[in-house]
Amino acid sequence: MQKTTSIAGTAALSADERRALRCVAGAMIPASQEYGVPGADDDAIFADILASLGPDAPLVSTALQRLDALCGGNFTGQGVAAQQAACAELRKESAPLAMALARVTIQCYYRDDRVMRSLNMELRPPYPLGFEVESGDWSLLDPVRARGKMYRDTP
Repeated sequence: MQKTTSIAGTAALSADERRALRCVAGAMIPASQEYGVPGADDDAIFADILASLGPDAPLVSTALQRLDALCGGNFTGQGVAAQQAACAELRKESAPLAMALARVTIQCYYRDDRVMRSLNMELRPPYPLGFEVESGDWSLLDPVRARGKMYRDTP
């Protein structure tokens, strides 16, 4: 897969990598007629994914290259079963690569207006108004408290 570089200087994905990413995104979050939401491979959502790669672009590119390798050199040319097997293998062998794919897909999917409407959420950013958080079971934080301090005190 040949790389291209955008004008801004951030690494962009090759056409093959974009096709593979769209395939992965659609498999990760498929469209649902039941809930009336598009899949993550929807044109608008996928355009947002590509525009939002930012610092994750190198990891995403590496993950897509690894998926190609796991499929004998052509991830998008394989059937669904082979693609799913390659994705499962990627999750097992390299969580950071799999997480990069998930992160860029999920962040863009859940900020799409159609998805927000389906979740009965207001179409607005969370700040400055914030959201009401129901009071819950504070004992759920006990394992975090028991873990101890993970920071340095400042002078």
